[in-house]
Amino acid sequence: MTGGAKRIGRGIALRLAAEGARVCIHYQRSEEEARRTAEECGGAELFRANLESVDEIGRMFGDLEQRLGRLDGLVNNAARFTRFDPLDITEKDWDFIHSVNLKAVFFCCQNGARLMKKTGGGRIVNISSLGGIRPWAEHVHYNASKAGVIMMTKGLAKAFAPEITVNSVAPGVIPFEDIDERGKSMIQATPAGRGGTPAEIAEAVVYFLNATNFVTGQTLAVDGGLSLR
Repeated sequence: MTGGAKRIGRGIALRLAAEGARVCIHYQRSEEEARRTAEECGGAELFRANLESVDEIGRMFGDLEQRLGRLDGLVNNAARFTRFDPLDITEKDWDFIHSVNLKAVFFCCQNGARLMKKTGGGRIVNISSLGGIRPWAEHVHYNASKAGVIMMTKGLAKAFAPEITVNSVAPGVIPFEDIDERGKSMIQATPAGRGGTPAEIAEAVVYFLNATNFVTGQTLAVDGGLSLR
């Protein structure tokens, strides 16, 4: 799983470990958090890579094959989030988001699918966002990346069928200690009357990882109904 050291990724990793999965955690800078999460997962395998680099992605999956021999499930969770007036977004700002949120997701899917096909198939789950479904004026670059993940999920589901399923989970507001006033106002607007939890996102991920190949190309919004507004 990419970005599995903390926040939502950590919640998914812990749930997968509880389900009995042999968990692999990717990280780039959050080594301390990654090691702590790996320990809590009962000794998860750790992989370090800069997802901006396609070469490093390839090396990471090669290392995974050497160490584990196979890959049955892939969760693409790593992502970046910034806020800008669209008139102020630079090429650097755009690439900062898309290099990880969209480009890296594709190449992780590609490398993961190659490994899965060697052993008969597998399951891929891409973490999108409510921002891939609903437009936000100061996050247009982020919206575009996450909407891209949803459409890419559909395309890859067709391309990799029937051996590999590809689905997406789109979280709503999952509050952490750094939530801002805008995030709090979104929680107030959520029909469920609260923010979500990493465990609730993990529940959706587990569903897709365990589902038959009759469930593919789908996006499940886990957002307390906020996308309905």
